[in-house]
Amino acid sequence: MTQKEFSARLDMSQKHVSKLINGEVQLTPDTAYKLELVLGVPASFWSNLEAHYRDQLAKVSAENQMEEDVELSKSFPYREMMKLGWLPETRRAVERVTYLRQFFEVIRLSLVGDELLPCTACRRKANGSNTALWAWTQKARVEARGIEVGPINIARLKKAMSEIRSMTTRGPSEFCPELVRLLAECGVALVLLPALPGTGVRGTSFYDGRKIVCAMTVRGKDADRFWFSLFHELGHIVCGHLSTSQGTTDEQQREADEFARGWLMSPDDSE
Repeated sequence: MTQKEFSARLDMSQKHVSKLINGEVQLTPDTAYKLELVLGVPASFWSNLEAHYRDQLAKVSAENQMEEDVELSKSFPYREMMKLGWLPETRRAVERVTYLRQFFEVIRLSLVGDELLPCTACRRKANGSNTALWAWTQKARVEARGIEVGPINIARLKKAMSEIRSMTTRGPSEFCPELVRLLAECGVALVLLPALPGTGVRGTSFYDGRKIVCAMTVRGKDADRFWFSLFHELGHIVCGHLSTSQGTTDEQQREADEFARGWLMSPDDSE
């Protein structure tokens, strides 16, 4: 029969029937029943055919996305992340993509970026890699989930600055547990992570749900840089820089630097 007659017998428009034949619209159970009445073929046959067709479309789409993600995965520091134990060891491109998707908690790697990850106040070198920074930030966010903190209390954090300053003369094994506890009481989860090559990052801070995450790199034995970077990040928190939606400005970075200098350097040191 002609498509015009077929459409009339189905009581459907020719345009819809044309789209149905070309797979542009889904075949519903109601349409499957109509086909059974008009063509004498059971509705279950049409429904199964539709399900198989949509399944094949999904597989083709997934294969195309995998090909795109294999290329995207090359821009991520997988080897360095693997050495740190953040990702499983593998030489297979498809497995690498799967592990990266799981790490970033996305269905495809093209979703990873500034829009998905939290807006951060970050102290880093100008030539740092964005993909490395995204990976480091994601790791910090995941680690922070295991840190219990109280309600965010900026006023309490301001009062705690002198106590935090007094910790700078003590060793890491002594001050770390106390520093983590003190910041947690202010609603800040302190995460200490090894440096990920390529990030150029020394510290970052951001909101994540009902807590503030303050992540710091553990790099070498340079205590001065650690404490300056920590007070720099605390400056972003105290000065309200985390509430901006586009990240911190150069002026806010300078303000955070001045905050750190004010707490760590005496007037004589600045001369």
